[in-house]
Amino acid sequence: MSWQVLTTFTLLCVLLAVTPGPDSFLVLRFAMSSVRAGVAAGIGSSLATLGWAVAVSLGLAAVLEQSAVAFRVVKIAGGLYLLWLGVSTFVRHRRSGADDVDLAPRREVRTASAFRAGLVSTTLNPKVGLFFIAVVPQFLRDDHAGFAATMLLGAITAVVGGLYLAGLSLVARTAVDWLRRPRVADGLERVSAAILAALGLGTLVSATQ
Repeated sequence: MSWQVLTTFTLLCVLLAVTPGPDSFLVLRFAMSSVRAGVAAGIGSSLATLGWAVAVSLGLAAVLEQSAVAFRVVKIAGGLYLLWLGVSTFVRHRRSGADDVDLAPRREVRTASAFRAGLVSTTLNPKVGLFFIAVVPQFLRDDHAGFAATMLLGAITAVVGGLYLAGLSLVARTAVDWLRRPRVADGLERVSAAILAALGLGTLVSATQ
């Protein structure tokens, strides 16, 4: 596999990484608690991407492409999970009474919980699997279309995505004092909850069509 092909694929991964998606909103949501939580969510998402690369290499993800029922089941599960994250975020925010505390520190989220959320969210996103089925083969020659080559491109995808999400967490950290102002925190909590819930609902609607 030539350096030219790897460079082109890496640039494509960068473009896909900076496109807002469930993983970006999850990382921002956890980064409001701490950088470690945001980075943990990003690492979870990246490892799930590698998991999809393994599944595609072994032919497992092809089942999703060929079976409408299997694809729909995974899509519905992912939609329900995102919806649950959005609703639970909103409910937890309402119970915390953030509006009554001036510049109070946010309750720190455990890194394990953030990691698990990133891992589960990306694992239940069949579009990641379809990316490896439909896009990755375009960068593989017939004599390099084996497990190792697919995993190499999967590793590039995971590393690029992980670095972007880690950077996103650090950017959020630099604005932590501003983010913790009651009005700002209140607005961001509600917006992030609404976006996650909307993504979940959108996924569920598309799965039933």
